[in-house]
Amino acid sequence: MKEDKRNDSAARALERAATYGRRFRRPDRPLHPSADAAELRQLFDVGLPDAGRGAVEVLDDLIAAAEPGLVGNTDPRFFAWVMGSSHPAGVAADWLTSIWGQNAGIFQTAPAAAIAEEVTAKWLLDLLDLPRASSVGFTTGATMAAFICLAAARGEVLRRAGHDFDANGLQGAPDLNVLISEDAHVSNFAALRYLGFGARNMTRLPADGQGVLDVPALGAALTANQGPRIIICQAGQINTGAFDRFEAIADLAAAHSAWLHVDGAFGLWARAVPELKALASGAERADSWAVDGHKWLQMPYDSGFAIVRDANAHRRAMDISASYLTESPGDGRNPTHYNPELSRRARGFAAWMMIQVLGRRGVAEIVRRHCACAALIADRCRAVEGIEVLNEVRLNQVVLAFHGNKGDIGPDTLTQRMADALNATGRFFLRTAQWKGRHVLRISVIANGTDRAIAEDLAEAIETSWRRLPKSEGRSQKAEEV
Repeated sequence: MKEDKRNDSAARALERAATYGRRFRRPDRPLHPSADAAELRQLFDVGLPDAGRGAVEVLDDLIAAAEPGLVGNTDPRFFAWVMGSSHPAGVAADWLTSIWGQNAGIFQTAPAAAIAEEVTAKWLLDLLDLPRASSVGFTTGATMAAFICLAAARGEVLRRAGHDFDANGLQGAPDLNVLISEDAHVSNFAALRYLGFGARNMTRLPADGQGVLDVPALGAALTANQGPRIIICQAGQINTGAFDRFEAIADLAAAHSAWLHVDGAFGLWARAVPELKALASGAERADSWAVDGHKWLQMPYDSGFAIVRDANAHRRAMDISASYLTESPGDGRNPTHYNPELSRRARGFAAWMMIQVLGRRGVAEIVRRHCACAALIADRCRAVEGIEVLNEVRLNQVVLAFHGNKGDIGPDTLTQRMADALNATGRFFLRTAQWKGRHVLRISVIANGTDRAIAEDLAEAIETSWRRLPKSEGRSQKAEEV
């Protein structure tokens, strides 16, 4: 009887969660958290119960505790980071993933999950127009995708140099140099650190005002640093959205037998849009690519893809094998061959779902629309005196700075006050960053529902807030809300 009650409570909790999910993404939901860290601790720290509680009651308590601390990154007016918005179709598939409860470590523990990844990998390579024989690891995001790709790179370039990494690890290995832009995403440096690379193993190369890698500097560094080498470049610089010059970099990589890795977390999706594909021309010549699924594929978290041209190098770096992890000749792929997790979520189901729901044209439409929105915002801002657009807007990123006519309020302070004023309206979620020594307002257009009307609304709010913002400490007037 108790077991029946528990099962009934759990079933009602599932129904309650589905009902809540249908109403959660209402247009009037707050974009900003309403509770601070201390208040959230008080809400969550209700004590460890001696006896279990009913699932519906606990679920309601979880909702009540979490809601004040939720950020509106699924809202089309969220512009702070390049996140994506967890498309409802992907969420539905993700719910099924949890309901099915499959451990997608090997084929025999989850045949459907393994084949879903196998088929989805083929579609991803088609969408991104990457070498079709490449292997794909389904992982948590671009950070772990970089880790996987660079692990494959490390083993392969050492193998080419005559060092058996599988037998000897890094002991006695020749010096391996990583050539990377000073403006590369921090996740690449994290992945390198996890793999045993320190600052002395890296050559940080200069980049131009848009964050584009200096190709002549790369060439000189390759000539000066002999031995095994890995080059890291990027499709979509995190602030500006800029693309490195892949054709020239690929030529250098080939000439110096270096492994070329592309951080394409969001920018590589430009290859899915015919008129934008040229931005990433030559990226297909790389040896590996790190891509996010939660960005322009709008998958729920966690989702990332580690794509490696040399499937054998990929598998050597990641393979987890044991006698109890059984395999048969007719099995499909084992996910453990391509990522570092044995117990893992079946990420292929949501990826399969989203590619089918969007299709080739749908993916292209989202990327195209977001890039057009970014261009619109930039054009409107350029027309306003005192607002600087610091980047060449070629993708979905806009970098703004503000300056007044008088010198008593510095531009960095004005930029922060603008961000505060826009956030205070409650209609937008924005954040600042440091870029090339300046305090800037970053606008990332990536949420699924963001369209021209919302972009126009943000541009109007920026212009209005800027005109109302005091430019001098001598003025007592406070900025008005839009």
